[in-house]
Amino acid sequence: MLKISNIKIPANIKPELSVLVKKAAGILRVNENKIISAEIAKQSIDARDKSNVHYNIALFVVVENERKYLRIKNVTLYEKKLYTFPKANERKKVIIAGFGPAGMFAGLMLARAGLEPLILERGYAVEERQRAIDLFHKTGVLDTESNVQFGEGGAGAFSDGKLTTGIKDIRCSFVLEELVKYGAPREVLYMSKPHIGTDKLTDIARNIRNDIISMGGKICFGKKITDIDIKNGRLKRVYTDDEEIETDSLILAIGHSARDTFDMLCKKGVAMEQKPFAMGVRIEHSQQAINIAQYGKFAKYLPAADYKLAVHLPNGRSAYTFCMCPGGYVTAAASENEGVVTNGMSYYLRNGKNANSALLIGINTQDLGSDDILAGVALQRSLEHKAYIEGGRNYYAPVQTAGDILRGRATEALGSIEPTYRPGVTPSDFRRIFPEYMYESIQLALNEMDKKINGFACEDAVMTAVESRSSSPVRILRGKNFNSLNVKGLVPCGEGCGYAGGIMSAAVDGIKCAESVIETESV
Repeated sequence: MLKISNIKIPANIKPELSVLVKKAAGILRVNENKIISAEIAKQSIDARDKSNVHYNIALFVVVENERKYLRIKNVTLYEKKLYTFPKANERKKVIIAGFGPAGMFAGLMLARAGLEPLILERGYAVEERQRAIDLFHKTGVLDTESNVQFGEGGAGAFSDGKLTTGIKDIRCSFVLEELVKYGAPREVLYMSKPHIGTDKLTDIARNIRNDIISMGGKICFGKKITDIDIKNGRLKRVYTDDEEIETDSLILAIGHSARDTFDMLCKKGVAMEQKPFAMGVRIEHSQQAINIAQYGKFAKYLPAADYKLAVHLPNGRSAYTFCMCPGGYVTAAASENEGVVTNGMSYYLRNGKNANSALLIGINTQDLGSDDILAGVALQRSLEHKAYIEGGRNYYAPVQTAGDILRGRATEALGSIEPTYRPGVTPSDFRRIFPEYMYESIQLALNEMDKKINGFACEDAVMTAVESRSSSPVRILRGKNFNSLNVKGLVPCGEGCGYAGGIMSAAVDGIKCAESVIETESV
């Protein structure tokens, strides 16, 4: 087929396929009936020039004698590259710990290869998990084993469901196609910033679960690995609260909040190290204000606007926004008692009145002041507990307005922007939560980001503490064969082990780890 790139459609015109076919026919200088088929390859919004905001689209088209059109600008031949997964040549006992994106795709591929994996997930299936999360958000009653961090679908199941990634891998297209197969909207295949939404992600997780089971896989919810047995540098078995299970391979897709598992592995001598991570706050603006700042007069024609910012600060540190949720909500995401953790989420329609994102400050290993491998976890816990105390010891979250933070004073009353965090918020002073370098960096970041988006540091913008789980503070070391550096059969995988940063990269890493399990000979 042909790929026609750089098709520009005005922002006030919906880029429907009929419009694009007509545009393509004009570019190729043929009648529309000469185009046998067409589908969108890529779609983005170009808002660099606020006087000329437009869609930028690439289109796949099929026509006869396609090579004769290659002389036309922005027209190229396209041949789709297909990803193929290896089949298993020998029977193996494979356990997967965790059923987030990494564990899901590892389990899916192993089941298709005929290995019937056993998946152990400490949290609940999405149906029960949703009830536990709703109860926490309404009442502040926390279930430490099934929450926004733990359970079927992982932390990403109760976020925006973003499918953006910086990695270049043939498996990315495969993951997107699989997600569509299990219920994602088809547009994720071509949108430049695809997202699914929490409301659709939970159905997708359930559909993948059922498919794995139909192929002979087994999924046990409410089942956490509490210990492992290592003999002569090789993993032999795992232990849960009520069972010991022999295994050839354990894919460790535990997520970034499995602190008790990190502690157990560290005590067992599994090779691990500190790694840089980031912490900060959730910041909320009026979504309408963000739309106007990003799209100007064209805002009324376009979907809810997003942003992605990164700045170097005058104090030498870095700050960036992460997991921006247009039309979304700030959520209570604690997984341990007496700690307040925030996250962001939005539904597929992104029709909430507020925009929110994490505003994060980079934390280097030198900031930890300790050689303890789990010093980053200790710092996370410390800030979460301070936020819990500052919020009122009831899982209310401490909040400050951007105006008050810039003035270095406590917030006593909020302005025009109503915070979306539930069960509730408490006006506070972040100087009682963050170390001085983080508080100063948040102040500096507001000013620097306001230079990029007018109004980012507006007086009433609400900041909610603490956003502490954006990434794992540890890395479980692995070699080229994806096995742990010092424990054969143990396969660190995904975001929690330090090898991914979001749904897409975690899913891809899960596939790679599954490939490794198949291709590595048993001993």
